[in-house]
Amino acid sequence: MSLDFAILGFLSYHPSTGYDLKKMFDVSVRHFWPADQSQIYRTLARLTEQGYVEMEKVAQEDRPDRKVYHITQPGLAALVNWLGGPPAMDEPRSAPLVQVFFAGKLSDEEVLAKFEGFAAMMRAILAQYDQVPAQIGPYQQEVASPREHFFWMLTLENGIANMRANLAWAESVIERIKNGQVPQA
Repeated sequence: MSLDFAILGFLSYHPSTGYDLKKMFDVSVRHFWPADQSQIYRTLARLTEQGYVEMEKVAQEDRPDRKVYHITQPGLAALVNWLGGPPAMDEPRSAPLVQVFFAGKLSDEEVLAKFEGFAAMMRAILAQYDQVPAQIGPYQQEVASPREHFFWMLTLENGIANMRANLAWAESVIERIKNGQVPQA
């Protein structure tokens, strides 16, 4: 359901194609709400059926017609209503934590390798987050609202804080394993 509202949110800035929406997702909200191209197009079709968006075909000379989507007044009203409502809290799920939970079946060396990989992944994600401000630069020019930009950056702050916390935890586990603090069977 949140994908619907993310798309409506982007369309509230300006009309876009499905391809344009995918590019916006990839440089802005991917760190907390990734979407693939097929999900975006399925959602656009549903939002069109609901009357929340309208599709306009724009003729092109050398290529097929472009499908440009516009948010409608009912779509904008639904977005504002959703934004003002209580936060939708999904149940937390984490495949890596399921692996950690049952990691007692692995050797210390295997667990150490797993946590070192996890820490490396967190460092890589943090490096990607460092690129986000430059990546959203073009969109900040299209949406010239410092207020909007402020809230965009709050989501990045949250992602960075979560990744740093995960990295600190993984590094502490690595140290405990290296120091022989893992109980043996």
